[in-house]
Amino acid sequence: MNFLERLIGPRKTDVPSELWEKCPSCGAVLISKDLARALFICSKCDHHLRMPIWDRIALLTDGASFIETDREIESVDPLSFVDTAPYPERLAKAFKKTDSFDAVKCGEGRLEGRPILLGVMDFEFMGGSMGSVVGEKITRLLEKAVQTRMPAVVVSASGGARMQEGIFSLMQMAKTSAAVAHLNAANVPYISILTDPTTGGVSASFASLGDINIAEPRALIGFAGPRVIEQTIRQKLPDGFQRSEFLANHGMIDMVIHRRSMKQTLARLLNLIMGPLEAPHVA
Repeated sequence: MNFLERLIGPRKTDVPSELWEKCPSCGAVLISKDLARALFICSKCDHHLRMPIWDRIALLTDGASFIETDREIESVDPLSFVDTAPYPERLAKAFKKTDSFDAVKCGEGRLEGRPILLGVMDFEFMGGSMGSVVGEKITRLLEKAVQTRMPAVVVSASGGARMQEGIFSLMQMAKTSAAVAHLNAANVPYISILTDPTTGGVSASFASLGDINIAEPRALIGFAGPRVIEQTIRQKLPDGFQRSEFLANHGMIDMVIHRRSMKQTLARLLNLIMGPLEAPHVA
């Protein structure tokens, strides 16, 4: 606080906090409407901020082609779990915040004209944690890909398994991994996109099992966090450990793609895997 502020008090601002956001990388103040137009990429340092789920869906699909499925599935409270608040209260709060029943939206859309099945995780819903509903919806998406032979694309953003569901949450790791195995056996493409952060049980299951695993720049990807690992092994971790560039250099993911190029990259990859779309026949 400078001399003038000590004399007359802190400066007041008339700008509501919802109109701006601070870049977590460089600290730049970013106007929200400009940030949305820039795909939630910092104009100062190119940092990829977390992207709202509907903006992500709009980025990866053509126009209004996305049709959500299985929206009505809701979590239950099998363990009557209570920490600082009962689990049903946490779910209700997350629903009010996001207007979603759980931490993933799945549906069908088009990407550069090609029909795809798309699942996008929502970090705003309880940290994108994976409970029974997330596991069920991802599994249904992958099973539908087997039935329709449409390629599946899943965008992950998660803190891991949902502790309020205990073993029921951990079982989703095996469930979704088995669904990926069925998809592989059917020779249907599955592309996994890992965004910041993709950690815990999600990173250890379907998020890392794509035919092609793509990450956004500087995304945190791993099972346990860096601090936990350092405390466990009692060693200093390398610079950039668990960031997407580090994982790409060590063969853990296939490529790091800038957000602005993600849709075009997905389209090219699907054209290489499945062949280009046939042009419509004109009589």
